[in-house]
Amino acid sequence: MRYLYEFKKDPFGDIGIVLPEEISLFSDFIENIATEEQADEYMEYIKKVLDGTYQDFVIELNATSVFIKKDVTIVENNFRIEEPFENTIETEQFIELLLVWREKISEIFKG
Repeated sequence: MRYLYEFKKDPFGDIGIVLPEEISLFSDFIENIATEEQADEYMEYIKKVLDGTYQDFVIELNATSVFIKKDVTIVENNFRIEEPFENTIETEQFIELLLVWREKISEIFKG
């Protein structure tokens, strides 16, 4: 994994992922993934972009959306008050972030 990350509890006791500033908006997207099945579904879409089945793919969740292309993935949060409203990451790194989150889901959403 090229980017550093850590898991932290917010004031409400929920666990979130903290990412470097240049990709911090990806946490807004990733933290809305509540099941391993949902993470797997999104990774399947990404694999289809990488293998050329899809030219690109968009996933929209709550306030965020990701635009997946073969080389890069762009996340947008149109409800942010301050810039940046979007971040970009290499698509392969985005898959790695999803895998990191997927491994933590059972702990985060237990019960």
